[in-house]
Amino acid sequence: MKKTVTFGEIMLRLSPPGFLRFSQAHQFDVVYGGGESNVAVSLANFGMPVDFVTRLPDNDLGRCALMELRKRGVGTGKILFGGQRLGIYFLETGAVSRGSQVIYDRAHSAMAEIGPGMVDWEAVFADAGWFHWTGITPAISQGAADACLEAVKTARKMGLTVSTDLNYRAKLWKYGVPSQGIMTELTGYCDIILGNEEDAEKHFGIKPEGLDVSRHGDSVKAEAFRSVCEQMMERFPNAKKVITTLRGSLSASHNTWAGILYDGETMYASREYQITHIVDRVGGGDSFMAGLIYGLQTYPADDQKALDFAVAASCLKHTIVGDANLVSVAEVEKLMGGDASGRVVR
Repeated sequence: MKKTVTFGEIMLRLSPPGFLRFSQAHQFDVVYGGGESNVAVSLANFGMPVDFVTRLPDNDLGRCALMELRKRGVGTGKILFGGQRLGIYFLETGAVSRGSQVIYDRAHSAMAEIGPGMVDWEAVFADAGWFHWTGITPAISQGAADACLEAVKTARKMGLTVSTDLNYRAKLWKYGVPSQGIMTELTGYCDIILGNEEDAEKHFGIKPEGLDVSRHGDSVKAEAFRSVCEQMMERFPNAKKVITTLRGSLSASHNTWAGILYDGETMYASREYQITHIVDRVGGGDSFMAGLIYGLQTYPADDQKALDFAVAASCLKHTIVGDANLVSVAEVEKLMGGDASGRVVR
């Protein structure tokens, strides 16, 4: 299996312990993570060769982030060094009716100051078969958007499969350029597109026909989003598959979780999981994407199985503290097989 390459920013995550509010905190727990690095860590846990490309400051925090990636088996040989600071985000973990909160502190980070021409993408992709980026990277800065555009163009030219998680982040698109034009151009190079109903609406103005997602009950019905998938394929003719995650939020602690995959003809739907005691939902979409990349390459003739693997992998991520999904293929397959008992393995 050829190498997968992901591109984005890894950050220092600072969180009050447990479910404390920011105003109650006297210390912060430290985790390193970010959308694209989370995908890379998951793939490494699944035994897949993977490189993560980013730009880190040459200081102790940058080296700590590098060590975290290496510890998880992610290739770091293509990482650039420069700039003055590592991006930071603060997470206050919600519970029951109180949602989680995120505060970003990533302006002028090393990755925010990346620009076109800094990465030799042909060298990066020399032994790769898949390239993954997310909508977070072009939201950081114009330079990051330009570097991402270089990457997708080169990956397309070299015959890699290109995937994206649209990942709309309202708090990041702040440098004066609306997301729609940038994201439309970037997404046009993609074979595999993942996004939820908010991503499609905010980036492209595409909505599920006949459904107000803010008013649904305890779960989201797959068939309601067929129109989103069809509209996405019409907008992006290079896309071979469009995937949507379906999250029903009963509370911050209890979600339903499922997904659909549309290949232009058939719409596949997963089972719906009840995640009743969420430990950490940050990185849930990243774990889904990693499961999908693994599944589509491991079961190339079985889109249903690939989707089921992605949903089960992401379901397990909700039980793990931190950004990354630290589970094995065997654990995912066990849940796919129907064993959700959580019994002690002796």
